[in-house]
Amino acid sequence: MIKKLSAIIFIYICIVVAWIILGSTVLVRTNTQDYKLKGAVGQLWGTVQVQKAPSVYYETKRNVESKRVEGGKTIREFQTETLTNYLPLKSSLINASLDLQHRKKGLLWYPTYTVKFAARYTVSNDTPKLQDIFFNFTFPAKGAVYDDFRFIVGGKAVENIEMSTDTVKQFIKLAPGKQEDIEISYTSQGLDTWWYEFGDNVSQVKNFLLTIKTNFKDIDFPENSISPTARTQIKDGWELQWQYSNLLTGVKIGMDLPDKLNPGPWVSSVTFSAPISLFLFFFLLFIFTTLRKIKVHQMNYFFIGAAFFSFHLLLAYLVDHISIHAAFFISSAVSILLVVSYMRLVVGSRFAFLEIAISQFVYLVLFSYTFFFKGFTGLAITILCVVTLFVVMQFTGKVDWEAAFQKKKDVV
Repeated sequence: MIKKLSAIIFIYICIVVAWIILGSTVLVRTNTQDYKLKGAVGQLWGTVQVQKAPSVYYETKRNVESKRVEGGKTIREFQTETLTNYLPLKSSLINASLDLQHRKKGLLWYPTYTVKFAARYTVSNDTPKLQDIFFNFTFPAKGAVYDDFRFIVGGKAVENIEMSTDTVKQFIKLAPGKQEDIEISYTSQGLDTWWYEFGDNVSQVKNFLLTIKTNFKDIDFPENSISPTARTQIKDGWELQWQYSNLLTGVKIGMDLPDKLNPGPWVSSVTFSAPISLFLFFFLLFIFTTLRKIKVHQMNYFFIGAAFFSFHLLLAYLVDHISIHAAFFISSAVSILLVVSYMRLVVGSRFAFLEIAISQFVYLVLFSYTFFFKGFTGLAITILCVVTLFVVMQFTGKVDWEAAFQKKKDVV
C-alpha cells in the first residue's frame, strides 16, 4: 500500500509540474502579447484620454530693474517682463458620452471607447479695464483623431483656429465686468480610462456640471478620483453627474472602462489552480476504490491525470481561435470522454459512468467554471473542499481502516 501511495503521489507531482509549466507558458504568451499589442491598439484606436479644463488668463507687463558691475561702475538695466494672470472659469457645463467597444488582440480583450465631448465655458473679465483674455484648450491625447470638431465663441464659429502642440488658442477682448460663452465639441477614441482634470493653475472651480452617459452598466472609478454627486440608470448604462457650486481643486474626475474576461489571464488562473481539483478527485477515487476493494493500478492514475491535463492544454490553445465559453465546453467534453471511456475498461461501465463521471464533472468542470465568477472563486473552492471532506467523513466514519488497508492477495 505504501508503494502504491508513493507512486500516486509521484504521478500527482509530475502532473502538477506540467501544469506549472503550461500556466507559466500561457502567462508569458499573454504578457508578451500585451506588451506588443497594446501599443498597436493605441495606434489604431487611441490611448488613455485626459481632458483638462481650459486655461484662461490675461497678460500684464512690468519693468524689472537689474544691476551689474562693470569696470568698477554700477550699471542699471531695465527689462520688460510679461506676467501671466490666470482667471477662474465663471461656469462649466460639460457633456461626455462614452461608448464602450471591446476589441480583441491575441489572448486579450482591450476596452476601447468612443467619446463625444461637448462643453460650454463662460469666461468673464473681473478686472477694472479692457483685457485681451487668452483661452487655451488642450486636447486629451497626443496624436489622437478628433472628428466633428467645433469651436464657437460668442455664438460664432471660429474658422481660423490657431493650434500649437495639441492646444487650441484663442483670445477675446472683454470689457470690464463682461463675459463670453465658448463652446467646444469633438468626437474621439480612447482606451482603458477617461479623465477630466481641472488644470494645474486652478485653485477653485465654480458653477461646474459634468454629465457622463455610458452604454455599459458596470461602472467603476479609478483611484484618486471623486464619485459622482448623482447617478441615474438609463436603458443601456448610466447617466452620472458631478455638480459643484464652489469646489476646491486637488481632485479629478475619472471613469474606468470595464474589462472583458481576458482568455489568457483566465486560462492561466484555471491552470495554476488545477492541482487542487486533481487532488480532490484522486482523494475520492482512492478512498472509494479502497473501501470497495476495486483494483485501480498506479498507471490508471497516471492516465486519469493526463486526461485532466488535456483539458487545460486544449483550453490554452483553443481560446486563440474560438470564444472562451465554446473552448471551455469543448475541452470539458474531451476530458470527460477520455476519462470515462478509459475507466469503463478498467472498473466497469457502472462505476465509470456514475461515480467517475460525476466526480470529474464536479472537480474539473464545475471547479474550473467558478473562475467565470470574479470575486467568488475562492469561496466556491473553499465550499467544495469542505463539502468533499464532509461527504468522505460521513461515508468513512465507521470504516475499520486497519482492515481496509490490510494487504490481501486479491487486492492490489
